Amino acid sequence: MQPGQMAYDRGITVFSPDGRLFQVEYAREAVKKGTTTIGLKFKDGVILLVDKHVSSRLVEPESIEKIYNIDEFIGCATSGLVADARVLVDEARKNAQNHKLTYNENITVEGLVKKVCDYKQYFTQYGGGRPFGTALLVAGADDLGIHLFETDPSGALVAYKAGCIGSGRPVVLDVFEKEYKDDMTLDEAMALGLKALAAATDDKPTPQTMEAGIVTVNKPFRRFTDDEISAFIGKE
Repeated sequence: MQPGQMAYDRGITVFSPDGRLFQVEYAREAVKKGTTTIGLKFKDGVILLVDKHVSSRLVEPESIEKIYNIDEFIGCATSGLVADARVLVDEARKNAQNHKLTYNENITVEGLVKKVCDYKQYFTQYGGGRPFGTALLVAGADDLGIHLFETDPSGALVAYKAGCIGSGRPVVLDVFEKEYKDDMTLDEAMALGLKALAAATDDKPTPQTMEAGIVTVNKPFRRFTDDEISAFIGKE
């Protein structure tokens, strides 16, 4: 960083002369250092895959949670600071519950993601806090179809057919650009996701080193069991 720019990286409410918010950029760097997190739309739904990055054999793999249920038909996977992600997941759950109690209907996936992104954006505009150092891949199904959204520390959101956040993003997106198809079956989507995850981590995924979740148009969001993940890995 240039000496003249150092004053601008200390406050989240101050733009640098070239139009940058350095604290937001630093939050994005935290996401880039996070675990590789993948989302894929297939013919009937959306799958999420996450590298759990178990750093020591002394760690209980079950204690590392990267995929969360938000609402009946909405789930998410995270990359970046885990504690920040937990706060955002709680915020998303409260918004989904409040909408259900107020309107007696499930919130739309895009509506929920926009509320979470509004919450994230607040912490880039006012003093006394800092941006969230985490990004979410939100998968869900509603009356409008199936959806996969990525949220950014700035509060921006983008809809994807196939997306990735975390340290393996460049490698995973390169695989997806070459091999992703719109009408894939679940087996084909899982095979592609596992291939991309293996390429990004330089290691073959196992049920102990990854998590996976799924939502379809007529079945609620849920996590795959270890046996289901093993079965998909065995099909490769």
